Amino acid sequence: MLWQPSKQFTEFSNMFAYAQFLKREKNLQLNDYQDLWQWSVNNIGAFWESIWEYYDVMHDGTYKVSLQKSSEMMDSLWFEGTQLNYAEHIFRNKTSEFPAILFQSETQSATEISWKELEEKVAALANYFKAEGIVKGDRIAAYLPNTPEALIAFLAANALGAVWSSCSPDFGTASVIDRLSQIEPKILIACNSYSYNGKSFPKADTVAELAGHLKSLKKTLVVGSAEWLEIMNNKSATLQFTRVDFNHPIWILYSSGTTGKPKAITHSVGGMLIEHLKAMGLHQNCKKGDKFFWYSTTGWMMWNYANAALLHGTTVVIYDGAPAYPSINVLWDLAEKTKITHFGAGASFYISCMKAGLDYSSKLNHIQSLGSTGSPLPPEAFDWIYKCVKKDLWLISLSGGTDICSGFVGGNPFEPVYAGEIQCRLLGCKVEAYNENGQAVYDELGEMVIEEPMPSMPIYFWNDANNEKYKSSYFEMYPGKWRHGDWIKITARKSVIIFGRSDATLNRGGVRIGTSEVYSAVESVVEVKDSMVICTDEEGGEHYMPLFVVLREGFALDDALKSKIKSELRKQYSPRHVPDEIFQVSEIPYTISGKKMETPVKKILMGTPLEKAVTQDAMKNPESLKFFVEFVRNRK
Repeated sequence: MLWQPSKQFTEFSNMFAYAQFLKREKNLQLNDYQDLWQWSVNNIGAFWESIWEYYDVMHDGTYKVSLQKSSEMMDSLWFEGTQLNYAEHIFRNKTSEFPAILFQSETQSATEISWKELEEKVAALANYFKAEGIVKGDRIAAYLPNTPEALIAFLAANALGAVWSSCSPDFGTASVIDRLSQIEPKILIACNSYSYNGKSFPKADTVAELAGHLKSLKKTLVVGSAEWLEIMNNKSATLQFTRVDFNHPIWILYSSGTTGKPKAITHSVGGMLIEHLKAMGLHQNCKKGDKFFWYSTTGWMMWNYANAALLHGTTVVIYDGAPAYPSINVLWDLAEKTKITHFGAGASFYISCMKAGLDYSSKLNHIQSLGSTGSPLPPEAFDWIYKCVKKDLWLISLSGGTDICSGFVGGNPFEPVYAGEIQCRLLGCKVEAYNENGQAVYDELGEMVIEEPMPSMPIYFWNDANNEKYKSSYFEMYPGKWRHGDWIKITARKSVIIFGRSDATLNRGGVRIGTSEVYSAVESVVEVKDSMVICTDEEGGEHYMPLFVVLREGFALDDALKSKIKSELRKQYSPRHVPDEIFQVSEIPYTISGKKMETPVKKILMGTPLEKAVTQDAMKNPESLKFFVEFVRNRK
């Protein structure tokens, strides 16, 4: 156990206040978090109705029941008969006491944007959209870095009932076309350039190419252009909100697109509103006066998630640029300077900081919670955070995904934090671990399955006839239940450990191993910078498990280092974790959003042609695949 919340911490939390509300208004005596969770998943409709009431959701219309369940989970309907607006709930928090946004980039020092200024700019842009003929249901797309302009554009689109979709400018041109051409946007908001790692990347030619391919476009608006500045100077516009049906689309996110055209995952306005009220309020403990930061880009669902802190009157801190430029201290320095309350980043960032030997333990007293997501956070990184960031800190390891634009499992302010473990299953998320017989098991590795509907599940995939892609993505293995594709273990104390994607799972002698265990051990070896392990099915029922490692500068993969890696795997885990062979590579393949591409590499190693195994435009480093193609050729 690394941290135990104090009585004061728990009783001053939003979740404690919510539990008191249930006791007072619903006559529910729920004594601890597990009682609260069990009630929430046994009474799904009543739970989400209580969130609706607790957060006083502004709406028109009435609903007969909060949830109309269907035999097909995807067909469940929520709060049918009501109309609401997401942005309206953000601006009900406007105040002159705290800023709405704090922004810093590689090229711009920290600046504040007041609620008044934010409202004026959103009103001006919404007025422009309206003048351009944008109406409820039209799509507005963005090709922008993580700057305040992206958030302003989303809020303006949402205020009108338009549907938002964004791509980061580090996406390849073909990758952006693959995404946006599916949804036929009427307006594209774009940048002429962006900065990353000390370099400026011109994008005017790319934007022109996008505009040429997206035949649905009526207008391309470039941030920073004379037209943009003229729009922003309109101080006379008033911000009005169009309330739309609860199940009306709010935005379109995309699957990683590593194995084909990205799926256009569409969420509802109401579903995201009440999910983000719950997740950011109860599980992240966001309050007025707090400052919430999560390092992200506009192409990752964490951008949408982080901005939801505004629903609670929390200031959103935005950083645009590389997380280690000009040094790996840059985000920690931002946290210290702006007094960030809730700090979040990908697990790989913390691992990099740990390996760099950073120690900020005497500087970050204002941080209350630290969030991690993207991949499993190994136990040694938990230890480093409590030693070198802050001793009294609520560490929230969060896992969910683009699929729900939130988390399935994460943190709560009632329970301790244990090394390598996620505190809990989130309220309203009936998450179980299924064995090979489709039975829920505890303290045993299993498939992550969600047994009850959630309002933040997709309403559909855009242009998915008869929901065929939607069904095949989640509901084929267990009819009527959502299979997420992760190996998890729910411990005896009801915490959760994630072992990696189940479709990249290692099989050694019939024993299933999550890749995160291998990475935890291998990357604890000081010479190793990064790694990827694959297990392929061979002829005769055999399995082949190679390990690929990127080494730190000055080291070479000799027999001594191979023995050291194998010894560490045996010591930390088991002989089954030891690979058949170890190879040195210059790079591990990653998606643009920073996920290791285990499944596409596995397909390549098993003989799938490169063009069928992966869409290279969705990759951060497509040249890294050359090694694996050659590897297969040599192995044959």
